[in-house]
Amino acid sequence: MNTNQTDLPTSQRPLRLWPGVVAAVLLCLVWFGVPLVAPPEAAMFAVLGALACGLAIVVWWLFFSRAPWPERVGAIVLMAAALVATKLVVHASIAGGAMGMLLYVYAIPMLCLALVAAVVASRRLSAGFRRAALAVAILLACVAFTLIRTDGMVGDGAAAFHWRWTPTAEERLLAQARNEKEPVALAPAPTASPSATPSPTQTPVPTPTLAAAQPSATNVPNPAGAKSDWSGFRGAERDSIIRGVRINTNWSQSPPVEQWRKPIGPGWSSFAVHGERFYTQEQRGEDEIVSAYHLTTGEPVWRHRDAARFWESNAGAGPRGTPTLSNGRVYALGGTGILNALDERTGSVVWSRNAAADTKKKVPDWGIASSPLVVGDAVIVATAGVLAAYDLGGGNPRWVGPAEGSGYSSPHLATIGGVAQILLLNGTGAISVAPADGKLLWQHAWNSDGIVQPFVVGGSDVLLGSGSSMAEVGLRRISVTRGADGPNAWNVAERWTTNSLKPYFNDFVVHKGHAFGFDGSILACVDLADGQRKWKGGRYGHGQLVVLPDQDVLLVLSEEGELALVAASSDKFTELARFKAIEGKTWNHPVLVGDTLLVRNGEEMAAFRLALAGR
Repeated sequence: MNTNQTDLPTSQRPLRLWPGVVAAVLLCLVWFGVPLVAPPEAAMFAVLGALACGLAIVVWWLFFSRAPWPERVGAIVLMAAALVATKLVVHASIAGGAMGMLLYVYAIPMLCLALVAAVVASRRLSAGFRRAALAVAILLACVAFTLIRTDGMVGDGAAAFHWRWTPTAEERLLAQARNEKEPVALAPAPTASPSATPSPTQTPVPTPTLAAAQPSATNVPNPAGAKSDWSGFRGAERDSIIRGVRINTNWSQSPPVEQWRKPIGPGWSSFAVHGERFYTQEQRGEDEIVSAYHLTTGEPVWRHRDAARFWESNAGAGPRGTPTLSNGRVYALGGTGILNALDERTGSVVWSRNAAADTKKKVPDWGIASSPLVVGDAVIVATAGVLAAYDLGGGNPRWVGPAEGSGYSSPHLATIGGVAQILLLNGTGAISVAPADGKLLWQHAWNSDGIVQPFVVGGSDVLLGSGSSMAEVGLRRISVTRGADGPNAWNVAERWTTNSLKPYFNDFVVHKGHAFGFDGSILACVDLADGQRKWKGGRYGHGQLVVLPDQDVLLVLSEEGELALVAASSDKFTELARFKAIEGKTWNHPVLVGDTLLVRNGEEMAAFRLALAGR
């Protein structure tokens, strides 16, 4: 008598394979196929889609596979245990931080594929051999993750994987540097616990009065096109506006000419430029470094070292802030909070403080990323959303601002209602304090990333940007006016908020009544009158940009190290030129002084000469 398969016990019925196979095929198509045809920013969506397919495989295996229940449950338990054990032995770049979470996102689809492959391959074997095949496949899938490392993630969350045994760019740089003569500062570096004592070899620098309330350097070239100054992060006014420069935008006829290219230690610092030298920060092994280089050759002049290292798995190692130049000194804030005042010429230490300790702030997840701001006779920094001021002369603490949230942006000097003030965007919104004593003037609540710089519009309005899915996203315009109840009364109100421009850690620029910046990884333009989007176009990843207002041009440095010229027009998106400048993930702000363009990332830096218009 024939027996129907449905009448057999579950342990004797053949496995139902087709749902698992279909889910596995879909997983492969989504995970590996989508990135081939979709834009780079879709990579993370492909990974999440693969994760969903992997979970579908788990559902099939547990409830529809017809495998014996001990086998179903045992395979899932083994997968979970193997994944937990794997996290203990993977490379440090994968084990912690955001990558620690991504390990599960990547590993679950891989383990599910291994499960389906093992079941299909062993479907005709005995139960014992099938279970052994399942165990071997799961363990091999986990072993694969112990063979790789990552250089972190790009702006959209996709990881950059490499074999574990391949050296990093920093390791290659350190190996090369062993055979080179090291330029050093002329005075010893401070100890691990920086003090406020000025270097005895340093001649005190006269300090400006607070009444000036303006940065001391400019970034305007002379008419002959000679080199000029760029005092620090995003220029003298921290707005990424390069005035007085007109370049030839026809790069097919006059492309950028490479002057030099040099390896550099990791870090997301930009450049400060004075005369024939430029200054930046980088990491080299266990030392955090403030560096001075020749502008025309890229050769090092001096390096100041601190025994400090900041690293996290998303962005990697190195300082985040950009040095600031003022009256013959270099002010630099490192990733762990070490604030140095150095002699610009020699690199010798004038004074040093631990700003994180002074403000009693723990180093945040992505490091201290503030760039110092010189205002009058004080230098002001932000440590994880808290402002602090120090005397320029000896580094004595002057004041610590209100402890309002956390964040990664830099202090911003503005004059609103005729009152000089320091603005800061942090995780809870925007705050403004008095430069003289750090007392709170006004604040505006907005759950934001606390990364990008604010921008003052029309002398009384402030633009705030945020782009992470973990916060309120978009661009917001607020009005700030003096109240009628006294000199310390302020009225703050929201004018509009738009999600048509969502700057994450990519600063925006303002030109002719419009804001230009990154809506995710795509360039966009919005009208400052109402926040309405005018256009969106051009995929540059999570890059950075500056504006040349004299000729209505945006100079964009993409996340992949490409330079592009884009019309700073509200009519439509128009790319004028594109040029590959450097290799590797690039989040650093570009700098243009005269006809010399400086670019860098965490691996290399380069200088290009741009043909000036009319020459």
